[in-house]
Amino acid sequence: MANVKNLKKDINYVLGDIIEAVYLYELTTTGKPTDASNAVIDEAIVTFDALITKVNAKKVENKKAHFKQINVELEQAANQLVAKINAL
Repeated sequence: MANVKNLKKDINYVLGDIIEAVYLYELTTTGKPTDASNAVIDEAIVTFDALITKVNAKKVENKKAHFKQINVELEQAANQLVAKINAL
């Protein structure tokens, strides 16, 4: 299924870009990781693991609705993480 493959890539790229943004923030401000920036990275990793687990779920009744819901969750999580980065 190409859609599942693309969804996995989207999850990887979006959350990877968020982690990269945190690293760029660290480099341009203190040069060292802070507790707040580490918390955002940890949250991004937990979100990644949770979404990939949902994508790999085998026993789903309506796959189309399931994958749309995962896409919505990815967007919501990404928006929350970006807001946290902006608050740093």
